[in-house]
Amino acid sequence: MTQLKVTILVDNTVGAPLGLLGEWGLSMLLNFGDERILFDVGEQGSLITNSQLLRQDLQEIDRIVLSHGHYDHTGGLLKFLQFKGAVPIHAHPNIFAHHFAKGPEGQMNRYIGVPYGQKHMESLGAQFHWHREPFELRPGLWLSGEIPRVTFFEEVDAHLIELEGEKVVPARILDDLSLFYVTEKGLIILLGCAHAGLVNIVEHAKKVTKEPKVRAIIGGTHLGPAAPEQQRQTIDYLRGLDLECLAPNHCTGPVMQSKLAAEFPAVFRWAMAGSSLEF
Repeated sequence: MTQLKVTILVDNTVGAPLGLLGEWGLSMLLNFGDERILFDVGEQGSLITNSQLLRQDLQEIDRIVLSHGHYDHTGGLLKFLQFKGAVPIHAHPNIFAHHFAKGPEGQMNRYIGVPYGQKHMESLGAQFHWHREPFELRPGLWLSGEIPRVTFFEEVDAHLIELEGEKVVPARILDDLSLFYVTEKGLIILLGCAHAGLVNIVEHAKKVTKEPKVRAIIGGTHLGPAAPEQQRQTIDYLRGLDLECLAPNHCTGPVMQSKLAAEFPAVFRWAMAGSSLEF
């Protein structure tokens, strides 16, 4: 099986004194040797500067995967397309859906979706490929498709909402996608924000890939804003996985990252901008 190197190009925090920029967002470069895939593009376009400082040539990116349609995972797409040009992009068809967050009482709700229109992105070279079902991007690398919501304790943030026509409804974020990579030692699971729930995602990964062993979990877990019961149940679940690597970042939040570092000291890895993990 091809080796994989994961480089964190964008995160809320910076882990290397190289002049890297931190921003509220996430972008990870997956290097398989014969192919380079960008998983999310951050919020503002810092991936361009950061990749240059990290000596990663974004002109060599073969395709992009977008985990979901929130601004902090898609906002850097404009600058990337201006830099790179035409590129295939894999995403859920709801990625341009009307994603909002509740405003303070008496104030307007805040749009938190993709900052740019689909036609605008296509005019700059975006070649969208839509996926609702699991899809094998390359041998052993699976795009999750929609994640079944099975657990009783994992919920989408109550402050996130969506528009259905003129109607405001609680957010389901069906466009929340993850990546599953099958290796000889088990699954490497890459998360955008895990809005579908980390446990739901891991269990779905096992079914899609038919691989029961989970080797590594990397990315945004969304445990930071989660309810205490969800945090507790998720940590209990993680204890049973016998992980080799747990590298949460972005929406996990510093408090929960520190808690996970204390709970799993042997396998925890900080995954800030500038960090890299090799498998």
